[in-house]
Amino acid sequence: MTIAVRTLDDGAWISVNDSRQVSVSDVWTLSRGVFCDCEPAYVLLEGFFDVDVDGSVVAASTVGQCLECGTRDSIDRLPVGRMIDGKFSPYDPAGVQWLREPDAERDGESS
Repeated sequence: MTIAVRTLDDGAWISVNDSRQVSVSDVWTLSRGVFCDCEPAYVLLEGFFDVDVDGSVVAASTVGQCLECGTRDSIDRLPVGRMIDGKFSPYDPAGVQWLREPDAERDGESS
């Protein structure tokens, strides 16, 4: 099954199958060390610049700012939801998130 994901409105939204699903207006809770040294980091997303599907997980690249320490940086591969039986199920921004490494990068690592 083909899943269409893209950014809309100059990076303000992630569209999944032509429906706005994830907005930059949410504060995401990220685990310590993923974005900055805050534990956890409360990051206000400012814009999405890429989105893709890795298996069943929808991951976005974005820019955000920590509300605690002020760190502003990009975030690569933030899991924002997953596909279940062809339907998008968003993750709760308040839940602790971590970055998702692409399969190609994991496959290249030696054990």
